[in-house]
Amino acid sequence: MVHNGHLVKILHCCTEQAITEALEKLELTAAQGRVMGYLARNPCPKCPKDVEEAFHLSHPTVSGLLARLEKKGFLELYPDPDDHRCKRIRILPKGMHSHETMHHTIVEMEHRMVSDFTPEEEEAFHTLLTRAIANMGVPSEHPQHKEDQSK
Repeated sequence: MVHNGHLVKILHCCTEQAITEALEKLELTAAQGRVMGYLARNPCPKCPKDVEEAFHLSHPTVSGLLARLEKKGFLELYPDPDDHRCKRIRILPKGMHSHETMHHTIVEMEHRMVSDFTPEEEEAFHTLLTRAIANMGVPSEHPQHKEDQSK
């Protein structure tokens, strides 16, 4: 008998593979892709401290991630006009394009995942997944999980 946890793991691996392939085409790592998604969904000028708090990452980890994203042309760091000790983050057109590409990939992947479900089954699937996550102790608002700090 195959356990549900194993099935969830297989589904997770399938979705991770699709996302990894899309990120590789954009020349992004998984951690960089998550940071770009966060920045794109939170458009007001962010600072590195916001990224540290959102992902529970250390300052050196975020500094490295942002420096590599800046070098690749996805974003730029600029001094805060009111506090020159603080840097602000601005997403560049390449960064917005990467976010749009990833969003499209995720929507396409999720559609494929439930492609032969009826609308009722799709709703039940979502409800059951949400309940299973809550049963494991994760609040319904799905906070950012601690990221792999080795990236």
